[in-house]
Amino acid sequence: MAKKNYSEEFRRQAVDLYESTPGATVRGIADDLGIVRGTLRHWLEVYGTGKKTAADGTLTSSPLQSDSSTASPSGPADETPEQKIARLEAPRERARGRDHEADHRAGDPPAGGQVFRRGDALVSRFQFVADNSATFEVKRLCELVEIERSSYYAWLKASPAREERARADAELATRIRAVHAEDSTQGAPRITAELNDGALAGERVNHKRVARVMRLAGIRGYVKKRRVRTTIPEPSGQKYPDLLKRDFTADAPNQRYVGDITYLPLADGTNLYLATVIDCYSRRLAGWAIADHMRTELVEDALNAAAAIRGSLNGAIFHSDHGSVYCSKDYAKLCRRLGVTQSMGAVGSSADNALAESFNATMKREVLQDAACWTDEPTCRRQVFRWLVRYNTRRRHTWCCYLSPSTYEARQAATLPTAA
Repeated sequence: MAKKNYSEEFRRQAVDLYESTPGATVRGIADDLGIVRGTLRHWLEVYGTGKKTAADGTLTSSPLQSDSSTASPSGPADETPEQKIARLEAPRERARGRDHEADHRAGDPPAGGQVFRRGDALVSRFQFVADNSATFEVKRLCELVEIERSSYYAWLKASPAREERARADAELATRIRAVHAEDSTQGAPRITAELNDGALAGERVNHKRVARVMRLAGIRGYVKKRRVRTTIPEPSGQKYPDLLKRDFTADAPNQRYVGDITYLPLADGTNLYLATVIDCYSRRLAGWAIADHMRTELVEDALNAAAAIRGSLNGAIFHSDHGSVYCSKDYAKLCRRLGVTQSMGAVGSSADNALAESFNATMKREVLQDAACWTDEPTCRRQVFRWLVRYNTRRRHTWCCYLSPSTYEARQAATLPTAA
């Protein structure tokens, strides 16, 4: 089981995330980071500035600085009357907007054939007969539109069931929107897992139905349509054999790791760089480091972070590409000190490190989405930090049977037989 060993940098980033996220709550940020609320409150007391970003984007005094357990209604000392009015009115306006949206979504579905697609010619005929049956004889109308009366009456009899299904789909769409609003990158499989997590037997939904409702409601996970190079081989560097042979699996945690460096583009044309250490067993991100350089210290910090989280890496394999930092003597010395055996894929073959490459692509796709780069370094660090922690604690992974990596490891550990 992972040790609750948080570095000072992690604690400061957690505090910064709370203070910089508009409308953030201790509960929400703590859940994202996989920590208890009391721990985050303690970090805020130690590292906090006493300010936080309100839901409307203004900077206010943090309610956690007050002795009261509830937020203080007073704003900052230099707040103008107009700002105070806007701050006090913001929650009410948001509530009105949510109520209006809920009323719009919960409205009764159209009756009869309108619950079907308007392009369905047969349904349009049935609906024509139903709309005019009070004025003209049903037999004559059916002859006019060339349908059987028995088919019309069967369609009419099934109308209440169709309306009930449409109403149920509308309710499901509301639940899907709530899940999708929390993480807009989620598609039908992960949203289905989220909806079914903890649901009773009669409340579980099928992934095909979720996909259909999402398609009709225009809800979809983010899909990126787009690819730079951070692997700089060092001809004179040390080489190691490929011990994984593209087998990115493990029988237990802390046995096999993969890692890579990826660039994080900024609007001013510079880059930050992210180094990762990923456990092949659960796909958990055991360690990472972000810096404005690609020197050996970057990958050393990531491996040291993994060793701190796991307690020890003795006997583990770490697989990477032939980047110069991974081939360096200093990195080899660190691996020997930690008891880590190095492994490397072939030069120029991304498939030999596909797990790490896939992780990098997923992170950029889901954080940047349609943006080409981050606006500035602090924003980049905050957004990437939040995604990396949520990846371990909240984001459902297909490899983990739609559980988060941390939950997957915890459940697998709970099922292991204990020694007598």
